[in-house]
Amino acid sequence: MYKIITKAVAVGAVAVLALGAASCGNSREGENKPGDAPAAKGFAADSLIGVALPSKTSENWVLAGDLFTNGLKEAGFKGDVQYAGASTTVADQQGQISSMVTKGAKVIVIGATDAAQLSTQVKQAKEAGVTVIAYDRLITNTPDLDYYIAFDNFKVGQLQGQALLDGMKAKKATGPWTIELFSGSPDDNNAGVFFNGAMEVLKPLIDKGDVIVGSKQTDVKQTAIQGWKAEGAQQRMDSLLTSTYTSGKTLDGVLSPNDTLARAILTSVKGAGKPLPVVTGQDSEVESVKSIMAGEQYSTINKDTRKLVSETINMVKALQTGGTPTVNDTKSYNNGSKVVPSFLLPPVIVTKANAAEAYANDPKLSALTK
Repeated sequence: MYKIITKAVAVGAVAVLALGAASCGNSREGENKPGDAPAAKGFAADSLIGVALPSKTSENWVLAGDLFTNGLKEAGFKGDVQYAGASTTVADQQGQISSMVTKGAKVIVIGATDAAQLSTQVKQAKEAGVTVIAYDRLITNTPDLDYYIAFDNFKVGQLQGQALLDGMKAKKATGPWTIELFSGSPDDNNAGVFFNGAMEVLKPLIDKGDVIVGSKQTDVKQTAIQGWKAEGAQQRMDSLLTSTYTSGKTLDGVLSPNDTLARAILTSVKGAGKPLPVVTGQDSEVESVKSIMAGEQYSTINKDTRKLVSETINMVKALQTGGTPTVNDTKSYNNGSKVVPSFLLPPVIVTKANAAEAYANDPKLSALTK
């Protein structure tokens, strides 16, 4: 059975994943005192700023790269924005970060490919006087990480779990409801955080018997999709439908951690000729917003990448002038070695009912809701 971590220890999701090196026992609210912020030094306004992002696995990573490239240039910095390759991504990113340090970057922003395998590079950066900001994904097991900026990912999971319940209740007022669980890649620290947030909502109903996991696959090791790959989710959904839903058993809902996997799950269900279940998602990808408006995918999460990149660049600007970046959380994100000063943005649940309002300030997505 899965182990549920409450909001107070949500970053312990890596331990919940229990998949190889990613396990580190970090907690969302640890006993450690908050890590000290780096001393204010400041640096030249046209300094090199490195941005190391994972491979282009989602629209949001592609958008983030473009926004960092343009935003850093507009702010007067020299930006070095790089993506890890599609294969051997951890080694790619490790090399890219080391290269940024060698080239004299003053700040390096890292969207980690593997949360547990960058401590050597972060230490190298620290020893060279570089400030390191973890972007979107917490970097684990290192005392040398300076800051973390992200949307509140435990809240994302809670919103997904509640949306799954709301969507199923809208179709069938009373339970029991039969569901399946999916989680993200085990090398992504966020995957366990999302899963635990959702399980805080779902577990009480599972314990009561109001929600039933049809396959009984409730351990996060069983639900994880390596690399967040759509084909992995589709294959697993195909297998679940064949093994569990061939005798007229109804699948009411699927907890999907992001939009890419959600669409793959729906493709599998359509291919099997079965009624579409309520399926959650995240990232507000264009095709998923279209699917939501068409009444197929039930929900997504709006995590406005424009805001996240903008706030990250604000942190860089503060460091450049010798100031201390603004943080709004100094107790929740323990990476296994320290509590990392964090700036968290609020995620927004989106369904067909509120899509127009949620995307009112996003011209591209707003157009899809007309």
